[in-house]
Amino acid sequence: MANSNAALDPDLDSPTDPSDQLAQFGAGCFWGVELAFQRLPGVVKTEVGYSQGHVPDPDYRLVCSGTTKHAEVVRVEFDPNQCPYSNLLDLFWSRHDPTTLNRQGGDVGTQYRSGIYYYSQEQERLAKESLAAKQNELKDQKIVTEILPARRFYRAEEYHQQYLAKGGRNGQKQSAQKGCNDPIRCYG
Repeated sequence: MANSNAALDPDLDSPTDPSDQLAQFGAGCFWGVELAFQRLPGVVKTEVGYSQGHVPDPDYRLVCSGTTKHAEVVRVEFDPNQCPYSNLLDLFWSRHDPTTLNRQGGDVGTQYRSGIYYYSQEQERLAKESLAAKQNELKDQKIVTEILPARRFYRAEEYHQQYLAKGGRNGQKQSAQKGCNDPIRCYG
């Protein structure tokens, strides 16, 4: 049964191709995370947006106010035959510091928290297994990544979509070509 607050409902969107799957990840500022996922073979589509909050239809300004509890997320559509979910998890762990609560580098706020938001029990299982493996690797550093069901996804404003591939504010485009491993430079 649906919640009376649409923001708390599960994300019921479907991939464009029925054989594809969706995944959501929060790992700090969504620009660099999205570009990394764009480059991953088997990823069909990426979108940046807001999820896991309690306010329907938030915008960037409202999310940055810290009052909505949304995370900046990347929603990934992927072909599991070309890109297993475990590949997405490996990229997720490599892109950020999962031991910092509500921050990545200079970006501070609940919207920058670390999170894996799953669409199926299989994704949940694999996410928890990957967290345990990463925790074992980090030993004494406590991982603060949340693993929760994917809630309603609110697509961010158009200027945020593929921001770094389009060149950002300074028009310095970065390659989104599959397999590209150029360093990702984040800039506003």
